[in-house]
Amino acid sequence: MSNCPNDLKYTQSHEWIRIEDNIATIGITDHAQSELGDLVYVELPEEGAEFEQGDEAGVVESVKTASDIYAPLSGKVIAVNELLEDAPESINNDAYGDGWIFQLELSDATEVDSLLDADDYEAQIESDDE
Repeated sequence: MSNCPNDLKYTQSHEWIRIEDNIATIGITDHAQSELGDLVYVELPEEGAEFEQGDEAGVVESVKTASDIYAPLSGKVIAVNELLEDAPESINNDAYGDGWIFQLELSDATEVDSLLDADDYEAQIESDDE
């Protein structure tokens, strides 16, 4: 069973979202990083970039494959985790902490209602594995 903190929201494409006021901190889930394997590169979005919910926002590359990162909510990028430029393995080591990828200032807070909670995300993982 994957580690899915209850205080986060999730997407079907394996991003996690921590909402504080009108700011969303975004990363990839522990399940996603374990499926990808050792990460070797992270393409971060540009600060100031604006995304609509579902837009491609970046890429993570592992020794096995590359995977797109999607904006789980609409908004403007206000911060990126520059630690990942030199230490992409931070995502493998601490997906929900030091491994965060970027932060968005939300433009439509009602979109949060479309995200999965931890129980729904865990159910999705289980059905994907069947």
